[in-house]
Amino acid sequence: MAAPPPRGPGAAASGALDELSRNLTYGALGAGNGSLSGAWYRRNQIHLFGVLLAILGNLVISVSLNIQKYSHLQLAHQEHPRPHFKSVLWWSGIILMAVGETGNFAAYGFAPITLIAPLGCMSVTGSAIISVMFLKENLRASDLLGMTLAFAGTYLLVNFAPNITQDISARTVQYSFVGWQFMTYGILEILIFCILLYFHKRKGMKHIVILLTLVALLASLTVISVKAVSGMIAFSVTDKMQLTYPIFYIMFIIMIASCVFQVKLLNQATKLYNTATVVPINHTFFTISAIIAGIIFYKEFLGATFLTIFIYLFGCFLSFLGVVLVTRNRGKERLPQSYIDIGHVPGKQTLDKIQPDSNGLSYGTLPDGSDSTKSPSGEKKEV
Repeated sequence: MAAPPPRGPGAAASGALDELSRNLTYGALGAGNGSLSGAWYRRNQIHLFGVLLAILGNLVISVSLNIQKYSHLQLAHQEHPRPHFKSVLWWSGIILMAVGETGNFAAYGFAPITLIAPLGCMSVTGSAIISVMFLKENLRASDLLGMTLAFAGTYLLVNFAPNITQDISARTVQYSFVGWQFMTYGILEILIFCILLYFHKRKGMKHIVILLTLVALLASLTVISVKAVSGMIAFSVTDKMQLTYPIFYIMFIIMIASCVFQVKLLNQATKLYNTATVVPINHTFFTISAIIAGIIFYKEFLGATFLTIFIYLFGCFLSFLGVVLVTRNRGKERLPQSYIDIGHVPGKQTLDKIQPDSNGLSYGTLPDGSDSTKSPSGEKKEV
């Protein structure tokens, strides 16, 4: 006959440690729990492959952005600058960006949305590092702190994101698409989008929160459709063909349309506001909308414990804060410009003092071009 389990303070402490261990272990009582153990890595190799694709994709995007920026700087310093789309260097950046976005697209087929979406902070921090190394921009203390927080948040996100392994088939997508959870979410999103679009278009409200909320609402549809399309392609390669189902093409159309309108609204935001303001707000709004979309459509936090959710959200907060610190007060590049004498601007008449001529003895020239100055009494004197 087996002996009864010991009771007392020691047994209670042991039970609490066991419960904490279960809370920090994937595959135990909660399907959505994570840990830092080696067993976690063995069970989640497919997720880690998706994470690797997303991180590499974001780093390639960082390189592409800096190549395009360097191309613009080179063209601006030329005596007769060409259009940027005629620059081989600029096109190299565009091609690299396409490669990076392809990596992000593929990553959604191997890992949950709630794991891939927050990794966009790697693009911001990577861009800051590359700009310091190759474009000789200043490295500030806030950059170092922001990068540290972003990396720490990414580590927590990777370890405590939901451990949900799904085979994204056409039937799975159809079932989620017509489910009451997504239908309710979709109706609410459409209502909010239409209200904000009314104030933006009809009332002329251009506030950054309105613009980026519209972008985020579209982004939630983008990540849902991207994961559906990517997942069905992966399922077709590894198992049964899914590209013959109508839902694949419905999701493909949603993906393209939401991306196009998202880019259009984001361009409006960057024209009205500084990039240093747009980037952190857009990253935060996008990540929140993507997480909500993943929870509702793909049920990615099903079975997760409170501790796992809390640490995951704390990791998101650290990545948000890191992006804010990296982009804070990072103004647009000021290009060195040669001096222009405003006295020679066509149609410009001025009686103000002009920049002194380094090769002459007089203090500038008058608008009529005569080499003369005025004495304190107002008489014109030839020099």
